[in-house]
Amino acid sequence: MPAVDVVSKVNLQALDNAINNVKREISTRFDFKNVKSEITLDRKTKYIHIVTGDDWKIKAVTEMLIGQSTRFKVDPKCLDFKEIEGTSHGTVKMDILIKEGIPKETCQKIVKFIKGLKIKVQPTIQDDQVRITGKKIDDLQEIMRLLKEQDYNIPMQFVNMKS
Repeated sequence: MPAVDVVSKVNLQALDNAINNVKREISTRFDFKNVKSEITLDRKTKYIHIVTGDDWKIKAVTEMLIGQSTRFKVDPKCLDFKEIEGTSHGTVKMDILIKEGIPKETCQKIVKFIKGLKIKVQPTIQDDQVRITGKKIDDLQEIMRLLKEQDYNIPMQFVNMKS
């Protein structure tokens, strides 16, 4: 029986490449001259840490990060920007959470949407992903097309297409 999984995963290597490009861009920009700026990726906790001179520079770094992420085909929806905080050294910092997996509420919305379409497929929630099974691959492809048109505020990928 044909099946496909709806998941939300982030390519950490592509994100790492985007961060390295942001570092390179910071080092060449005139407005960051003589300002200690740092951007790091923590793969274990899935956080990006930014430390720089002031709020304006944080916003500039986040805009650069969004631009480079898009360039490396990493959806910026996976980045959850936290509050800007001051540090004891007179600089400011920001943490960015890298969101992976589909939240339970979003999984339920996806299942409800699919069942409302009246297409003969069966969606099931499995941890942080949704598996859709049906008798025809054409039905699964139609569901995939319709889900791409919806906005659940998460990046969605379709994997493990089995026929």
